Amino acid sequence: MTSAAFPRSRYVPTLLGLASIVTFVALIEHLIRIGLINRYIVPLPTDIMAAFPRVVLEENVLQRFLLTAAEAFSASILVTLGGVAGGVLLHRYRLRLATETWVAAVAAAPLVLMYPLYLVIFGRSALTIVMMGFTAGLAPVILKTLEGLSATRRVLINVGRSFNLSPSQQFWKILFPAALPTIFVGLRLGLIFALINIVGVEFLINFGGLGQLINELAERYDMPGTYAAICFVILVSICVFMIMERLERWLRPMN
Repeated sequence: MTSAAFPRSRYVPTLLGLASIVTFVALIEHLIRIGLINRYIVPLPTDIMAAFPRVVLEENVLQRFLLTAAEAFSASILVTLGGVAGGVLLHRYRLRLATETWVAAVAAAPLVLMYPLYLVIFGRSALTIVMMGFTAGLAPVILKTLEGLSATRRVLINVGRSFNLSPSQQFWKILFPAALPTIFVGLRLGLIFALINIVGVEFLINFGGLGQLINELAERYDMPGTYAAICFVILVSICVFMIMERLERWLRPMN
């Protein structure tokens, strides 16, 4: 492949994705205008775009955005440290068969319903929201870390033993690099769960961030503004995933 063809092929998926989004938005606009979609439930996309400047200027959206992003970042750090460490410990002490089903059950549970208990423990504060995000995102990271470590090829472990590597050297030079792709799958899942719960709890307890903004706009029945605020939540998700992608490339450099 020539050097000119490589950048072109690299940008084709991005352009195709943008074209798909534009086509979908235009289709929704048309369906609303002809009455197939109720505009009192789903506002016109053009009205949503027109609401962005008003939401930014009148609703202090930048500060709310930064608060939600900070909560998501704090929860992601806790999820990464706690989830990876938990998976490593379960693998180290061979507790997978005894604990995997229970951890999977926690991942499937509606943990957002625990927010009244967290309000009692931590109070109505940002700490409650961060801890809810941490609790929701922990189980997927533990499961994928345990899966990645357990799936390491036996031949690699035997090669490490043939070089008389210590247990710590074998972990950092063989087990952890081999499990890293699977660990990052778990991190992405964990951060999805964490962000959903962070915004959901902000909405439920009406405390700070974009979740509170969505609640306030919905109570005023400002549907274009509500959907614009939801778009800001999507923006937070995109930022988180871009950070995760860059971190994975830094830890796993590709030629």
